[in-house]
Amino acid sequence: MKHKKLAKELGLSDVYAIATGAMFSSGFFLLPGLAAAETGPSVVLAYLVSGIIVLPTMFSVAELATALPRSGGTYYIIDRSLGPMFGTIGGFGSWLALVLKSAFALIGMGAYIAIFYEVDILYVAVSLTIVFGVLNIVGAKETTLLQKVLVAALVTIMFFYIVQGVVEVFSLDIVDITEKQFTPFFTDGIFGFFATVGMVFVSYAGLTKVASIAEEVKDPDRNIPLGMFLAISTAVVVYVVGVYIMVALLDPQAFREDLTPVATAGEVFLDWLPEPGGLILVVIAAVAAFASTGNAGIMSASRYPMAMARDKLINNKFANIGRLGTPHWSVIATVVLMLFFLLAFNVSEVAKLASAFQLLLFGLLNLAVIVMRESRIAEYDPGFKSPWYPWVQIAGMILSIILIFEMGILSILFTLAVSVAAIVWYKYYAQEKVERQGAIFHVHARLGENKDQGLESEMRGILREKGLRQEDPYEEMVSRANVLEFDSDTNYDTIFKESAECLAEKLNITIAELEKLFLTSEENTAIQIADGVALNHARLKEEISPELVLVRIRDGYSKEKINNRASREKGGNKLHSIIFFVSSEAKTGQHLRILAHIAEMVGSKNFLQRWIVAENEEEIKEILLRDERFIKITLNPDDSTQQYIGKMIKEISFPGQSLITIIRRKGEIKIPHGITVLQEGDELSIIGEVEDINELKKMLKG
Repeated sequence: MKHKKLAKELGLSDVYAIATGAMFSSGFFLLPGLAAAETGPSVVLAYLVSGIIVLPTMFSVAELATALPRSGGTYYIIDRSLGPMFGTIGGFGSWLALVLKSAFALIGMGAYIAIFYEVDILYVAVSLTIVFGVLNIVGAKETTLLQKVLVAALVTIMFFYIVQGVVEVFSLDIVDITEKQFTPFFTDGIFGFFATVGMVFVSYAGLTKVASIAEEVKDPDRNIPLGMFLAISTAVVVYVVGVYIMVALLDPQAFREDLTPVATAGEVFLDWLPEPGGLILVVIAAVAAFASTGNAGIMSASRYPMAMARDKLINNKFANIGRLGTPHWSVIATVVLMLFFLLAFNVSEVAKLASAFQLLLFGLLNLAVIVMRESRIAEYDPGFKSPWYPWVQIAGMILSIILIFEMGILSILFTLAVSVAAIVWYKYYAQEKVERQGAIFHVHARLGENKDQGLESEMRGILREKGLRQEDPYEEMVSRANVLEFDSDTNYDTIFKESAECLAEKLNITIAELEKLFLTSEENTAIQIADGVALNHARLKEEISPELVLVRIRDGYSKEKINNRASREKGGNKLHSIIFFVSSEAKTGQHLRILAHIAEMVGSKNFLQRWIVAENEEEIKEILLRDERFIKITLNPDDSTQQYIGKMIKEISFPGQSLITIIRRKGEIKIPHGITVLQEGDELSIIGEVEDINELKKMLKG
């Protein structure tokens, strides 16, 4: 069953808000004092080391999420790389861990509200769970709007808090503070310090949850890694500087017993504000932090059952997208599970048990990058690639294992119990329903075993949805493409030879070399990619610019004349378009993205009709150009285009990198050159980036 995709409505600010909001709650507003009790003043260094340790997993998730931008994040990535059994473990475990963390955050929010109002903390948490659940059903954009407001309030207040705290610390005797407050630096030795690193590490765990909403992110190749980098930078600064201020200003013994250290420290250096102004600011920041974690947690967690349902691991109902464009059944299931934990358990205790499972997932995510890269799947095309591969991933796995053993026996047993339960579910419920195997089979294929063909097909679909990147020279390639016309009786050898001549001239190779390239490999025979359209593509070892030849046969061409493979493809009985495409082996990802985009363009509504009736070469090329990156104007002395009449092209300045690609003059096509003088009545085809074309349109209207 084909499931409806979630709308791409989230931009960079949304990604930043979700990632940042998922990191700030108990890790800053409750944990510093408890962590200081374990290691003393070195708790500041523990937060810094934890922020560094999370980087390998951040790099891995950024790479995987840009290659596989699908709801389900951790689950989807682990499933497609390590196979559905590990995917089931990752899916149930991620959902459970995030539900517990979100419930714990709302308990913390109630605790801070209780500073000013006498309320039942559990009642507040339950009420907020329902409110955020309803908001998540209403829509992702509405949910992230609230998230941005909460994170904006949090970051603004924390920036003010840190500036004031640093001013207070430096107004005192730094040497005296260091001797009194930071000595001894390690109160429980190096082992106590590393145990504390494991304790505070989970403060950064929410960073990776942004991968679960990757399907809804616009331009994921840019916005996901950049949003994560900005979020971790914010978190490290606030955590490290904020905890330093607490250690420097608070009595060591009192600090180590304080469950609201941010508020206590704020009362020390915000005393110049009208009473109780400083406390109010801190409580507002804390409430915003806990609310953003709870809200982002419900949004991210609900995508796990939805993704698992799509893959037949749980009931298909959870994959349904409602009229409001959200997975309402998955949101409801997430809210119900949160309410169950809130009402039936001590959430703060159970939430701690999920920390080891989170570290297990981090290790598997680092392993997933190695598996995906070593699978050599051509369609694996991340917009961001982790630096220092594979050493970063190996370090991430080793660090995850070390920290797991710092979590304690109960956390390890909880992780094992969830994993065993997930395996049992997979074996007895899902195994017979699932056919995919994951990228690990492609690694096996390199050793002579099977590989998962379905995964390649799925990733080709992802490439198609992601579209071209800014650096892909698609428009330039189409603009310089040769257009050839043939009748239905022409021998295919003639069509191929003339097309090869055009390509050979541009690529500076012989026709014989092209013939060998196109016709000797099974994967390079012409295949039908849409009704009436066949594509023949190949790659050269040399570094070249991609080139096209567009062939049109108005009356239709028998598919059997090309090759037997085309004749077996579904579609109409005749071909009206044969496209020859050549690019470089050095740019496999670009080759696949252009292929996917060509397939999307020729598969669009009315393409074939427009192709057949196009009157000239210019119109044929326009059909393949993206409307938002293309504009056609006619030079007229009575409108704003008159400014270009009589000028050489090199004298004209268009916005950005916009280029004149075709000039149609008195019914004839002219190739533009820098010294070409434009004349009245010339029809210009101009391509450029979206923003440049929009700017040109505004100029012409003006």
